[in-house]
Amino acid sequence: MRGGAVEQQRTAVVSGGGTGIGRAIAAELAGEGYRVAIVGRRADVLARTAAEIGAGTLAVAADLTVAAEVERAARELAVLGPVDVLVNNAGAVITPPADAGLAALADAWRRDLNTNLLTAVLLTTALAGQLRRPGGRLVLISSAAAQRGGAGPHSAGSYAAAKAALHGWAFGLARRFGPDGITVNVLAPGYVEDTEIFGADWTPEFHADKVAATLVGRAGTPEDVAAAVSYLASPRAGYLTGQIIGLNGGAVLGR
Repeated sequence: MRGGAVEQQRTAVVSGGGTGIGRAIAAELAGEGYRVAIVGRRADVLARTAAEIGAGTLAVAADLTVAAEVERAARELAVLGPVDVLVNNAGAVITPPADAGLAALADAWRRDLNTNLLTAVLLTTALAGQLRRPGGRLVLISSAAAQRGGAGPHSAGSYAAAKAALHGWAFGLARRFGPDGITVNVLAPGYVEDTEIFGADWTPEFHADKVAATLVGRAGTPEDVAAAVSYLASPRAGYLTGQIIGLNGGAVLGR
C-alpha cells in the first residue's frame, strides 16, 4: 500500500517459455512477483511448466509463426491487462540437410526465419497496444551466432542470419517505443547448456570446445540468461534501450 493505493501486480509474457532458457526466465520473473504467461507450441509442456512454476502462471499454446494463432493467443493474453515485460525467446536451429539441393535449402532458411524472427515480429505486433506506457520492457533473445556468424557441420548460416535480423528490427522498435517510455533491448547469449537447441549436435567434445572458447572457463546456464532479463525488466534499466548485450563468457568480445 502506497499513498492509500494498492500496487498493481506486474505482468510478463515469455515466448518459448516451456523449457530451457524461456522456462528459467518465466520462473525468475514469477519469483519476483510477476504474473507470468508462457507461450509456445506444445500444450503439454507448457501446462507442466506452468504447474511447476505456480504463482498463477498462464499457459497459452500457439504456433507463433501462424498469424491466426498469434491473434488467438493475444486474445487469451488480454486477461493480463497491461503487459509490463514481453520476452521474445522462442527459437530453434533449423539445419539444412547436406547436399539436398536448393529447394531443401530454401525450406530450411524459411523455417529458420519464421521460427527465430517472425515469431517475435508477430507476437510483438499483436501485443504492442497492450505494453505498459510508460515503463514497458521489450526483450528479444538473440544469439552470439548473430555477432560472429554461423558455424558447424552443414550450416548455411540461416540461424545466425535470422537472429541478426532481430538486431536491426530492435533498433527501429526502440525508436518507435522510446517516446512511450518503453525500452527495447536484445540479449545475445553464447553457449548455454541444459537447453534443447543443440539437439543431436551436442556431444562431450562439443561442450568442451564451447567452454574452451570462453574467457571464464564455463558454460552459461539458463539462470544466467534469466538474471540478465530480470535486470532489463526492472525499473533500474529505464535508461537502457536500443542495445545488443552479449552474454557469452567472453567468447565474443564487445562490438
